[in-house]
Amino acid sequence: MTEQRYLPDADDVTEFEASVTEATDEYVVLDGTYFYPEGGGQPADRGELSWDGGRAAVTKVRKNHGDVRHYVAEVEGNLPEPGDEVQGEIDAERREAHRRMHTAQHVVSRVVLDEYGAETAGNQIHADRSRIDFEPVDFSEEDVEKIERLSNEAIERDLAVTKDERPREEVEERTEEGRALLDLIPDHVDPLRVVEIEGFDYCPCGGTHVDSLGELGRVEITGRESKGEATERVEFVLNET
Repeated sequence: MTEQRYLPDADDVTEFEASVTEATDEYVVLDGTYFYPEGGGQPADRGELSWDGGRAAVTKVRKNHGDVRHYVAEVEGNLPEPGDEVQGEIDAERREAHRRMHTAQHVVSRVVLDEYGAETAGNQIHADRSRIDFEPVDFSEEDVEKIERLSNEAIERDLAVTKDERPREEVEERTEEGRALLDLIPDHVDPLRVVEIEGFDYCPCGGTHVDSLGELGRVEITGRESKGEATERVEFVLNET
């Protein structure tokens, strides 16, 4: 089983050492990793693994039961053997973009839940753009302008973002209805990792996030699209100012 070492609050780490537990022509499994595996609407990290006598690009990362598989390409030298030490290096610029985008998604989702009672039905994070699907709701152009304005007002407050593990019972009691799909998380998962924006939002989430809203820049909503009856998709980017 691979230890996901970026949890609960080490998602700013992009260089690390670990031991190999399995290596094939397709992927490498480590005893612990800071690479984020694809999930929760957030893409996997990319980067590189290197070891004595070789290196490989990490092109995607996925969970496989308890293991995290680092899929490799452009392998130089021989593959490492189980027990060998490797150095991991994550694409730091891309990781930081995902941290900012995922936290911004929480801000926008919180605003929409508060103002319109609509929950997040799905989301997809990218380094340069992101989208969120909300339901049930039917936004007007004025609504979209309001969402953007209120999101940026929250960001300007530079609220602290904390990430830690909390007892499941506490999380179920504190998470507002419509804010997260807790029933999709297996009952045996306890404690749960929670991302909390000071005095603003509380949400179980395994993604990578910044440490304060002031790191986000400004949300710019770039598009709105109906995705069916009472479902609206909002697309946004982050600008530096």
